Amino acid sequence: MSGQAPTAPRASLKTPSRFARQMSNFRKYKALYLITIPGILYFIVFKYLPLMGSVMAFQNYNIFKGFTGSPWVGLDQFKRMFTYTEFLRILENTVLIGLYDILFAFPVPIILALLLNELRKVLYKRILQTVVYLPHFLSWVIIGGIMIGILSPTTGIVNQVLNFFGFQSVYFLGEDSYIRSILVGTGIWKDSGWGTIVYLAALASVNPELYEAARMDGANRWRQTLSITIPAILPTVTIMFLLHIGNFLDFGFERVFVFVNSLNEQKGDILDTYIYRVGLIDQQYSYTTAIGLFKSLVGLMLIMIGNALSKKASGEGLY
Repeated sequence: MSGQAPTAPRASLKTPSRFARQMSNFRKYKALYLITIPGILYFIVFKYLPLMGSVMAFQNYNIFKGFTGSPWVGLDQFKRMFTYTEFLRILENTVLIGLYDILFAFPVPIILALLLNELRKVLYKRILQTVVYLPHFLSWVIIGGIMIGILSPTTGIVNQVLNFFGFQSVYFLGEDSYIRSILVGTGIWKDSGWGTIVYLAALASVNPELYEAARMDGANRWRQTLSITIPAILPTVTIMFLLHIGNFLDFGFERVFVFVNSLNEQKGDILDTYIYRVGLIDQQYSYTTAIGLFKSLVGLMLIMIGNALSKKASGEGLY
């Protein structure tokens, strides 16, 4: 329209490209990126590159011919697993010990953390925490030596107490009916104190005003624990449980190897010790690689199923 001065064109704002934004972020946080390099290299070298060896599960692997020269056999190694009576017995042992570990060992750190959280004398609480943490820093060889001494049929304190009350001595490590209880019990003694660290950290984040409000409403300590403390740590319990079931078939080689002998291996032998005996000693590499791959797939499936059920029930999950 006449009488109006023409407006000057606006300067176009050029949006930076995605690559430019990434480079800007890299320059801004370059120190953080640099300190992650050793961790990334560790996982690449020791976690991801060894996955290439899983091809042995589908080969009749020959150590002299290598991956490229060994003949492919498809799923024969997996079929061989489930046709061996010995493997099925050892799989049953592993599943039962894993179930016992979940039922009896997993709740112990939670209960211990709740009990420690109720202590009001700081010095006594710190001393008690140190005492229950200490076994974690002992190797399974030392733990095994201690337990063998305690359960000795001649000099062990357990049998001395039994003899004092008129009972006969029991060779605990010489009977397969006791080995599963020994394996789970020693694991509780060794690692339950260390497991309380995560739950105590979760308890430290609970707002103290919630307890004050509950006391004003007349709630006792038990009611406060049920209504405030346990719901506050339930997300942490869920995450730890999902991580635990991911290692359901991975009970641990060392903790079993130091206790298992020819007298109790019928109920104490698990997949880890079986892989050591058949894979390393008998040199059946393809067969035991298939067993290891089977363990990993079961763990992955359990995590995925557990995570889906957890998110549907409580909204919490690993991913």
